[in-house]
Amino acid sequence: MKVNPKLAGLLILLAVMACSAAYMLLSGAAETSELRGYVGGEKIGVLEDEEIGKILARKYHITLDWVKAGSLDMVTADLDGRDFLFPSSQTALEYYEQRHGSPAKSEIVFNTPLVLYTRRPVLEALEAAGMVRERDGCYYMDMERLAAELERGTRWEELGLPQLYGTFAVNTTDPAKSNSGNMFAGLLANVLCGGVADESNVRDVLGRLQTIFENLGYMETSSSDLFDQFLKTGMGAKPLVAGYESQLLEFAVQNPDDWAQLKDEIVMIYPTPTVWSSHVFIALDEKGAAGIDALMDEEVQRLAWEQHGFRTGVAGTAQDAQRFDVPYLAPEVTQVAPMPEYAAMEQIIAALQ
Repeated sequence: MKVNPKLAGLLILLAVMACSAAYMLLSGAAETSELRGYVGGEKIGVLEDEEIGKILARKYHITLDWVKAGSLDMVTADLDGRDFLFPSSQTALEYYEQRHGSPAKSEIVFNTPLVLYTRRPVLEALEAAGMVRERDGCYYMDMERLAAELERGTRWEELGLPQLYGTFAVNTTDPAKSNSGNMFAGLLANVLCGGVADESNVRDVLGRLQTIFENLGYMETSSSDLFDQFLKTGMGAKPLVAGYESQLLEFAVQNPDDWAQLKDEIVMIYPTPTVWSSHVFIALDEKGAAGIDALMDEEVQRLAWEQHGFRTGVAGTAQDAQRFDVPYLAPEVTQVAPMPEYAAMEQIIAALQ
């Protein structure tokens, strides 16, 4: 029997389509969903990581479309059409809850301590002044001594650094817009209060905080922008800055040639005490909640530590610090204070706006 060629071709096409549909069904393939949101700049490296992107698409069928924003700024931004916020602290989550109510879901995904970055001549001057001490191969800043010098208005030349202009200061981001500056302000408030600042005692130190921050002049609104300026502009422009430990670890991994030239010059100092930056993923709707499961994936968590320096829940993270070619990196971060409660941080933010 002669078969019509057109009919035969149609039957073959239908058979191929049926086989493809069956394969898709059996293999569990699903349409990829795009989640849109705001992200703190220090996590851009993680979200641009191709290997992490492949894991999110292959295992969770999602992609993340993001816009960079300060941790506090994103809470007040236009949230229409957004599925998530990814700030750098629980203070931002509390701020969100105050303005918008409870989110669909939230989870701390990454952690990294607040640290100080400087260059070796500044480190040596701070050691000579008794503000910084070396212990077990790491450098630690006495925050009480630091706060006292900031309040006193000490000049760089008084610390033996006449080549630096003006008043001794720690450059930080705007505490009313960005998390690292917000955390540094909270840490200073704790020190000035002699413990953890709360709603009852923070009023007594607000004027002192304002005096300290008035000496800083213009402040960046993004932690990533501040760190980038620290690397590019040298000791004269940014002698001492507050940032995240993860930023230097990520830079060393992602830019090995540049780091080889800088690693004998740049020094990381741990405040004593310091505070944890807890990077919380805030799902604004059920669609956004899928991002939490994806970012908590064990493979993603491992890459976030190994390639980007975030301390995660991966077993052995604390003991694995030697994998980074970064001098003075603490295997474990032990001297940590809690951030002031949100009611106190509200007053701090208002005073520093």
